[in-house]
Amino acid sequence: MNEKQGFKSSIGFILASAGSAIGLGAIWKFPYIAGQYGGGAFLLEFILFTILIGLPLLITEFAIGHLGKTYSTTIFSKLSHQKFTNFIGFWGNFAAFILYAFYSVIGGWIVIFFGYYLLIATKITEQNMNFFDMMIQNPLLSLTGQFLFIMITGLIVSFGVEKGIERASKIMMPLLFILFIIIVVRALTLDGAMEGVKYFLIPRFEDLSFKGTLYAMGQSFFALSLGTTGMITYAAYSQKDTDIVSSSSWIVFMNLAISILAGLAIFPAASAFNIEATAGPGLLFIVLPKLFNAMAFGLVFYIMFLLLFLFAALTSSISLLELNLSNVIKNDASKRKTYAWLLSIIVFIVGIPANLSFGLLSHVQFGAGTIFDNMDFFVTNIFMPIGVLITTLFAGYIMHKQQLLHAFRKKYGFTHIWYYLIKFILPIVIIIVFITQLYAV
Repeated sequence: MNEKQGFKSSIGFILASAGSAIGLGAIWKFPYIAGQYGGGAFLLEFILFTILIGLPLLITEFAIGHLGKTYSTTIFSKLSHQKFTNFIGFWGNFAAFILYAFYSVIGGWIVIFFGYYLLIATKITEQNMNFFDMMIQNPLLSLTGQFLFIMITGLIVSFGVEKGIERASKIMMPLLFILFIIIVVRALTLDGAMEGVKYFLIPRFEDLSFKGTLYAMGQSFFALSLGTTGMITYAAYSQKDTDIVSSSSWIVFMNLAISILAGLAIFPAASAFNIEATAGPGLLFIVLPKLFNAMAFGLVFYIMFLLLFLFAALTSSISLLELNLSNVIKNDASKRKTYAWLLSIIVFIVGIPANLSFGLLSHVQFGAGTIFDNMDFFVTNIFMPIGVLITTLFAGYIMHKQQLLHAFRKKYGFTHIWYYLIKFILPIVIIIVFITQLYAV
């Protein structure tokens, strides 16, 4: 990679990478599964697994990207001198492409909801709460939202790594934290909120379960956007003096902080109004409006919450588009704008069936369910865990140990422990999570 077109600062690299990791899964999915599998007990497991499993895996992807300094479809052969290893990069690119195609559907819903509550709705009413069902069954409206979301992403990426991705991340990530803190403070002041806080923060070990432990383990590396070579691509854009261990630690910390803030926003409010936090789109578009409707200035806070979700969705979609774009333009800046828009249009076309699976194509059911469900299932349960596994096996068994350790700018006492973790322990852990989650669906 040409460093002149990469990240200009370590903070820009960290914020962009954190944005890639902190998507709707961390904010939307985490509170739901935490509530389903034990609250505080699940949170404790998730924190431990993120540090013991997610962090070493993130360091591994950063090390590969930082050493290779090239596109994800050629970086593996460059480091190993074995051309067949490039299939790892192509595997990750395909996973990221499909992920972006159906992820943009949810991003589009947020765009429509944000615009509706900002420009049309004057307050949260029962009729407005039913707007979601009307929206997803209106193909023109839902496809317009998806198209706008993809075009916003394409616009940011078209400006390049420094002027587009890095600049946007420096604005959106701090604002995301600020908005979250405001909403959490408001949620904590509600009558009856402390019961929700206790459920979320205080571990009750009798609530531990084998299935909950497996979900916590799986969430620990899925929440860091591992397995699509997206983090490898961002690390390839980093400066030579970037400390990958420090950067990885900051990203893990920010991911944990956002997950905890998400829980502190949802559980106290749900407890205060005796509303169960449900899974899927119901949480964001049906349950939360009811919660905010009972608050003073509820409409203002809900618009802020939608803006927060939009930032989280965009910072992830940016990395998904950039991953594929970098392999197409191959460092030729003159092609960036053209291919950013071209790829965006292709993603939109591929994502249309996923969008319509909530309306016109809802009758098309196979495998895991709707077209959207199947795209989600294959990426989340098959492509991403296999991507993490083959990347870890590449680092542990194909790259030489000393070659891999060159990625560390400083001498850390745990580097040898980290190496044996990724060589012997983590592949087994990933396989266990992969098999059990596959059969649990």
